[in-house]
Amino acid sequence: MKIVTTPMCEEIVRLAGVTDYKVNKFPKKEDGDLAILLSESKVEMNALPIKINTPKQVFESIREVSKVTGNEISDDEIEAFFEGYGLAKKYLNSSFKRNVNVRVYSEFLKDIVIDVGFNIVSDNYDYVIYPDYLKDKVTETENLVEIPSHNSISKNPFEKIEQRYAILENLI
Repeated sequence: MKIVTTPMCEEIVRLAGVTDYKVNKFPKKEDGDLAILLSESKVEMNALPIKINTPKQVFESIREVSKVTGNEISDDEIEAFFEGYGLAKKYLNSSFKRNVNVRVYSEFLKDIVIDVGFNIVSDNYDYVIYPDYLKDKVTETENLVEIPSHNSISKNPFEKIEQRYAILENLI
């Protein structure tokens, strides 16, 4: 099976044990038999859409990719990838509830905000959390929290989690 992945998903593919794959930002049918890409991406070929915004999503994505390729790896092996990434490891198997109300400008950020334990509300919020690419769309002027998105953050999912979650933890 020929696998093609996007740059944002390459680390997941590599950690899942795939050694023979092609990287293409915009996978096409002629690139391979299966595209492994972010869930919001669309392609005209067989695809395995994955999410990699939260530690749990990264864990499940590694598991799913390893199953598809026949290189299924154990939960313990996947958990070992989280070593050295304190925040990713902290949020992997925990569920926090915090008394912080936030307004969120983005679907992908909702997963992260919920994982940190914040409450998503539309009124009476403590902070407005938005991705950097929506900066011009934010109408509020106070307590703004900008989160780096795909183009301005590491492609390594663990480093991405560390950066984003550190910003949110500073609000606690």
